[in-house]
Amino acid sequence: MRFPHLHLKRVSLLITILLAYYSTGLSQSTEQLFVSSTGSDQYSGTRTKPFASLEKALNIVQANRANGDESFVTIHLEGGTYPINKTLSLDESLSNIAIQGHPNDPVFFTGGASIPIKFIQKNTDDDAPANYYTVKLKKAGITNYGNLRNVGFARPYGNAWGEIFVNKKPMHLSRWPNQKMIPMGKVLDQGSIPREDDFSNRGGVIKYEDSRIDKWTNEKDAWMAGYFMWGYADDMVKIANINSKGNTITTASATLYGFGYDKPWRQWYGVNLLCELDAPGEYYIDRKKGTLHFISGEQAIESLEFSILEQPFLMLEAAQNVSISGITFECARGMGIALSNTKNVTIENCTFRNLGSLGITVGKGIKPFAEYRHEGTGEAQAGIVGSLQQHLYANSTFNREGGKNNKIIGCQFYNLGAGGVILGGGNLLTLETGNNLVENCLFHDLNRIEKSYRPAVYLTGVGNAVRHCEIYNTPSMAIYLMFGNNNLIEYNYLHDVCLEVEDQGAIYYGRNPAEQGNIVRYNYFENIPDHFNTCAVYHDDGACGMTVFGNVFYQAGKWNVLLGGGSDNIYQNNIFIGNKIGIHIDNRLQNWSKGLLDENGLFEKRLKAVNYKNPPYSTQYPHLVNYFDNPSLPQRNLFENNVFVNVEQLLDGKKEWLDYKESNWETNEDPGFIDMGQKNFGLKEDAPLFLKIKEFKNIPFNKIGIQ
Repeated sequence: MRFPHLHLKRVSLLITILLAYYSTGLSQSTEQLFVSSTGSDQYSGTRTKPFASLEKALNIVQANRANGDESFVTIHLEGGTYPINKTLSLDESLSNIAIQGHPNDPVFFTGGASIPIKFIQKNTDDDAPANYYTVKLKKAGITNYGNLRNVGFARPYGNAWGEIFVNKKPMHLSRWPNQKMIPMGKVLDQGSIPREDDFSNRGGVIKYEDSRIDKWTNEKDAWMAGYFMWGYADDMVKIANINSKGNTITTASATLYGFGYDKPWRQWYGVNLLCELDAPGEYYIDRKKGTLHFISGEQAIESLEFSILEQPFLMLEAAQNVSISGITFECARGMGIALSNTKNVTIENCTFRNLGSLGITVGKGIKPFAEYRHEGTGEAQAGIVGSLQQHLYANSTFNREGGKNNKIIGCQFYNLGAGGVILGGGNLLTLETGNNLVENCLFHDLNRIEKSYRPAVYLTGVGNAVRHCEIYNTPSMAIYLMFGNNNLIEYNYLHDVCLEVEDQGAIYYGRNPAEQGNIVRYNYFENIPDHFNTCAVYHDDGACGMTVFGNVFYQAGKWNVLLGGGSDNIYQNNIFIGNKIGIHIDNRLQNWSKGLLDENGLFEKRLKAVNYKNPPYSTQYPHLVNYFDNPSLPQRNLFENNVFVNVEQLLDGKKEWLDYKESNWETNEDPGFIDMGQKNFGLKEDAPLFLKIKEFKNIPFNKIGIQ
């Protein structure tokens, strides 16, 4: 289900883009350079003699700056495709620049090679599937195919291997089954378990039942992927051996929690199997022979591209007052744009698609750990993500140097390998805000390669915002808050997320009581499956101090809200519709998670890291000063002025763990929606809800989503 009114708003947005280009593109700059795919870097860079590359234009600007010319420069990109084979870097000397794509002639930055149609040979063997093609990659000039690698939970973000795109659509490695996954068989050996500090990297041994797996014994580079132990932790490991007599698979390496079975989310599939190349959309590369095999689902092949670039297209470090607009970044193994220590950088009306990693990162990452571990301390580096999550877990106040006042506006992110945007900025020790923003962006189909904990927006730092976005078709969470304070999530349309995982939420955070002051307001959550433990807003493992105001929840998970033992969370003025269970609350800090409260344990370390008994924490969050007086029971979780419509069970947990006011209304009647049948959950002026809850404030439902 999509918001019908959003499509009209996108048309309006396009008109705004055109007006902005013609009103600002020429008038604000004192110097202009022009680039065209049919130009020459030997030209002068004028409109009639344009350069051929952005790199040349940037070099000219840098040379002029070295000679004292500080003029604001607009670089105009004419329509066309621009191959990018290395990162273009903008440092402080390349501040005060606008890089503008043409408003009505598309501009593409490609990090791959286009394979001429003449190199594509159709397989006409009688037993070959329809539309089976092969390409001798070396003859097409491609020799770097990349290598498959472990990808999954607690593994570093990284580049994809070489991928192919037919008619701009991504293909995927050949696999079985072609859709979904099969249950894990009996585990004979869990292998070593890194989460329990066994780093010997011994693989597991798993039984299988389907005899078709016997034919995989001849595969050269077979892998298996899935959710091997917990439904929030995906992984992909190489297969070392298949014993067709014993019906066992032995993996070449460990997975974080070991291998398990007998749970519905413990599922897997085989991948990179030439013998299973049988369905449209699949491909396989014989790296030894340099041969690409694929089955196209297209009626005609108009283009075939192979991704190569492994570094960001653009990397901005300490640059200021830069705008990048109207460019499509596509066909690369890595990410689109990386920012760190930047100020007033705006990325607007750009598209990020068909990339092996994510679209944009704002802030530094961490060099990938050599060992596979759940957490640790690493080395900060610009232009990567790497082991950021594992470093943050062990270093909760890490300053990612995301800069200030950076904006990502009106962009599209789709068909990406590992999420959309990682947004940082601000200082967790001083609570200085970053004021960085993701606004009016569309995210969908983001996790072709790395699945869980690779959200559309990964939100870190202080005082940043995600607003007026639409996020859908993701296997895992939509927005992940990791150790951020005073951030704002508002007016977003979050639907059809958490499609594959267990034990996650559309918005998720946890395990740090110092993480306070975040606000979730005026969002619409819709159609989150409840086949596993999923929810709309997940306060995991003692998460505290979030305000959730004025949101609409419709069939949003097994529970709308999961409060995992934390305190000081406020729910006011929300509408919950059509769920089996409205709220889950538990006292996990008294039982299976009580180790988090140990003396010198994780929570004490994280609170002491921010000097929680002193300003600014003691003044902004005064309840934190006495956190350890009685931390094991959830306290002061306020629910007031909310309405629950057709919710079968209000509460899963003890009501005394909530400050649940009489002003909440539970009903099976329409409380006054404009059109409940059409899922227009705006309220009529004379809605009975306003009489039942006199303090209820109207929710601006028509303003939710992309504007």
